[in-house]
Amino acid sequence: MKIAAECLFNVTRHAGASRCTVRLAYRVDGVRLSVSDDGTGDPELLRRSLRAGAREGAHRGLGNMASRAQEVGAVLRFTRARMGGVRVEVRLPADPAGPGIPRRAAPRGSRMAEPIRLVVVDDHAIVRQGLRSILERESDIQVVGEAATAAQALDLVALERPHIVLLDLKLSAGSDTAGLALCGELTRQPAAPGVLVVTTFLDEQLVLSAIQAGARGYVLKDVDAVALVAAIRAVRGGESAFDSHSAAMVVRSLAGGTAPSPGPGLTSREQAVLTLLARGLSNAAIGRELYISATTAKFHVGNLMRKLSVSRRAEAVYAGSKLGLI
Repeated sequence: MKIAAECLFNVTRHAGASRCTVRLAYRVDGVRLSVSDDGTGDPELLRRSLRAGAREGAHRGLGNMASRAQEVGAVLRFTRARMGGVRVEVRLPADPAGPGIPRRAAPRGSRMAEPIRLVVVDDHAIVRQGLRSILERESDIQVVGEAATAAQALDLVALERPHIVLLDLKLSAGSDTAGLALCGELTRQPAAPGVLVVTTFLDEQLVLSAIQAGARGYVLKDVDAVALVAAIRAVRGGESAFDSHSAAMVVRSLAGGTAPSPGPGLTSREQAVLTLLARGLSNAAIGRELYISATTAKFHVGNLMRKLSVSRRAEAVYAGSKLGLI
C-alpha cells in the first residue's frame, strides 16, 4: 500500500496525467499491484534513473518505491501503459508455506535471530484460524500450534516450547475467566513463554488479575493486525504490551484510582451494573450506558450474581437492595 501511495503521489505531482487506474490482485503465485496513468512519463527514463540512483541518488519517489519493494522481496517494473503513460507493476511472490499468502518482512533493525514461535489458545476455532491466517503473513512469526482448552494448551506448550502464547480468558462455557488460571500455570513454568492476553473482556480487575498471573500484555480482540503484531514483537523482546484501554486501567490502578469494592466483594463496575439491572436494563442497554460491549456487560452480570449467590437477575436486584447496595 505504501508503494501504491508513492505511485499516486508521483502521478499527481510529476506525470501531468488526467486519468489513473490502480489494480490489486491476489493470485495463487502471490500479489500483484499495478498503477497506470495517461501522463507524459517515459518508462525507459524511469528505469535508467532508478539504475543510476543505486549509485548517485535517484529521484526520491523512485528510490522509496524501490526500497519498499526490496524490503518485502517484491519485483518492481516500469512499462508503457496502454493509456499512453507509465505502468508501474509490483509482484510479491507467495510464501511456499501458503499458496497465495505472501509473507511480510520483519521490521528493519529487528534483532530476532529466529522466528517467534507462537501458540494460539482460544475456545473458538474460527478465531484461532483467523489469528493464524493474519500472523503467518509475518516473516518473523511462526504459529506452531492451536489449543481450545487449558489441558490442550499445557500439553502443546510442553511439546513445542513456544516463545509467546496468545491467550483468551474465556476457555469454557462455564467460566469467563478460565484463562487466568491457565496464565498462572504457564508463567510459573521453567523457561515460561510470554503470555499475551487477547480477549473481548475489558475490565480493570481482569486486567490487573492477568498481570498478577504473569501476563506480559493485554489487548482486546478488536485490535488491528498491525498493533497485534507489534504487541507480539514487544512481548518477545522482553517488553510489556497493552492497548490504550487496558493501559489506562493499569495507570489508574497504579495511581490509586481504583475505587474500593462495595458490598460483598463487588467491584465498582459490578456495582454500576447492579444499579442498571435495578432499572430493568438488558445487557445491551447496560453496555451502552457504560460504554462497554454487551458481552462484557453479561460477564459483569454473571460475576455479581455469583457473588450475591443468586441465579436470576431479579434475585440479584432483591439481594442488592437488602444489602443496601441500590
